[in-house]
This record gives sequence, structure tokens and C-alpha cells, in this order.
Amino acid sequence: IITRINQSIEAKQSNTSTMGETKTSQKQVKIGLDEKLKLAAPSREILEELALNAAKDPSPDNTFQYAFCLSKSTEKTELRYAVAIMDGLVKEGYEYQVDCMYGAASALYLLGDYDNSRSRCENILRSKPESRLASEMHLACVEAQKQREEEQVKKAATIGAVAAVAVGVLGVVASALLSKR
Repeated sequence: IITRINQSIEAKQSNTSTMGETKTSQKQVKIGLDEKLKLAAPSREILEELALNAAKDPSPDNTFQYAFCLSKSTEKTELRYAVAIMDGLVKEGYEYQVDCMYGAASALYLLGDYDNSRSRCENILRSKPESRLASEMHLACVEAQKQREEEQVKKAATIGAVAAVAVGVLGVVASALLSKR
């Protein structure tokens, strides 16, 4: 199923694209999504107003509005709280479940939990394959995870190179000390 979703997403991007073009497009999608999420970060005033509305009238709609706004926050605790609220709304059978799943996926993406965010997007795409937002976030998650893995490989290679140089220097120092005896 996941393979089918990935193939569908790639086919929608461009039926004539080559692998290199798809990778470039994936990077562009991630850059665009990152910019949109950065611009969507709510102000304290908006969050406070929505929190008051949800407290005064704890309807599912008010709770959703508050949680959806929280899902774009720059604060990790607020993002985790948004996921918990959205998941609760889905479990309660809230009318706009896809929107809740997308809000949770957004918060998870911003938390750097790309695997869980991607999984939520795949769940959305199973029921709504035409969802441009879920497709875009899915691609961004794949790209973000790839970039994270590449950074880890570079970091490990740098640490390995530094360790090799350190061992070499220690060897030279040790041989110099031994030759003086």
C-alpha cells in the first residue's frame, strides 16, 4: 500500500519526470512547506484568544480551532499538546477527522518526527488520494528524513576522520618518545 501511495505521489508530480527531477522537486516541496509553516506560526494573542474560547465553550469545533492553531506553533510543548488534542478528537469521532490528522502531521513534522508525520499523511492519502496538502507534507517528510540521515553519515565520517588523525598523531608522538630512549 505504501509503495502504491509513493508511486501515486510521484506520478502526480510529473508523468515525464526523471529520478533527478523528482529529487529536485522533493527538495523544493520541503523548502516550500518549511516556509509555509514558518509563516503560519500563531501569535501569543491568537493562541490565548482561542484557548479562552475553547475554555468558555468546550465544543469540538472550538477545541479543533485551538489545537489546529497550536499545531503550527514554534514551541515543542504546544506541538505535542496539539497532537494529543487532535488524536483525542479523532478518537471521539470528530466530523473533520482528516483535518485533525493533517494538524497532527504538521505538529509532528515541526517536532522533527518525520516517520510519524509521514505515516499520518499516508493514512490521509489512503482515504483522500487527491489531498495536495497531505501529498506535499509526505514528500517533505521523505526529504527531511533523507537529509537527516545524510547529516548523520557526514557527522559519523567527520568523527571517524578526526579519530583517525588523532590515532595517527598519537602514533607519531609515541614513536618520537620511544626513539628518544
